[in-house]
Amino acid sequence: MAHLELAGIQQRYGTHVVVDDVSFAIETGSIACLLGPSGCGKTTLLRCIAGFEPVVAGAIHLEGETVSRAGFTRAPERRRIGMVFQDYALFPHLTVAGNIAFGLTANAGEREQRVAALLETVGLAGQGEKYPHELSGGQQQRVALARALAPKPELILLDEPFSNLDVDLRERLSLEVREILKREGMTAVLVTHDQNEAFAMADEIGVMANGRIQQWDTPYRLYHEPANRFVADFVGQGVFLPGQVLSAHEVEVELGVLHSAVPLECSQGCLACGRDCGVEVLLRPDDIVHDDASTLSAEVILKAFRGADILYTLRLDSGASALSLVPSHHNHAIGERIGIRLDVDHVVAFKTETRQFVSGRGPQVVPVSFRR
Repeated sequence: MAHLELAGIQQRYGTHVVVDDVSFAIETGSIACLLGPSGCGKTTLLRCIAGFEPVVAGAIHLEGETVSRAGFTRAPERRRIGMVFQDYALFPHLTVAGNIAFGLTANAGEREQRVAALLETVGLAGQGEKYPHELSGGQQQRVALARALAPKPELILLDEPFSNLDVDLRERLSLEVREILKREGMTAVLVTHDQNEAFAMADEIGVMANGRIQQWDTPYRLYHEPANRFVADFVGQGVFLPGQVLSAHEVEVELGVLHSAVPLECSQGCLACGRDCGVEVLLRPDDIVHDDASTLSAEVILKAFRGADILYTLRLDSGASALSLVPSHHNHAIGERIGIRLDVDHVVAFKTETRQFVSGRGPQVVPVSFRR
């Protein structure tokens, strides 16, 4: 039995549908993430799980019990759910210990033991008598997490918890929070628009757009095997080059022919037989390798220094752009031509024509893919 299960959830404001037919399940101890751009419905969906918003269709089940369905919403305080907010929502007049203990109903001795244990868990032992304004942003976020964990909830929800932190601290803290949640055996759902946070924290991710889950998968598969063009564009960096399918095992782009021992897959079945057709092929920056010995070359038109690496934007002979991630000791000037070659492990392509969803809700680019 899934720890948390959503089945056909819909939520709307008036006639505007914000969440549309969302279904997924999370196992006990798993960390899931709702990832998507602003306005995609991810925060509204999190609020539905918390009980802050009703649903107009579908049902939410927590530990096998229905907590939301059309016409019924169990109150948030009766769901045993912990919430970590974007702005931390700490009480400025309470100490760190007082914030963590807030809402605990145990006797004074048990509260003190629980607070001390959580301070140790989140790396703030000995900081209990300080006030929130005396802590850094990262420390305040740990206090907010400790407060959410204090009553031993069945589920933790995290709403853009690191958005107020600088990039370095955000990445470090996301890994620390994951370790804390795993150590506590907590089931959690994170909402974010930052894929680096999602990849660092989550076991599985649902990419959302227009109120719907576009793909629910592991971080690895989202990056290497995106289900549609939106996921391919939103997750990671990359460009699309026009290509031609030569056979069930080959597709040709400007930079060469890509081969695979595994037949090309297509939901319509029109490519696996080897029929000639046009596609757009996704190439990530690590698919294009800088190689001075290569007979292929491209012009550097932009460069972004990243310390260990440089991300080059290249102009190919056709005028199309491509990206290449290169060790930074290969420092080339804008306007210089550099040798390149393809090194592609996962080839993902999308037909240039469109088809309709089975449900008739609109057009979708048909995904096809190689796996080596």
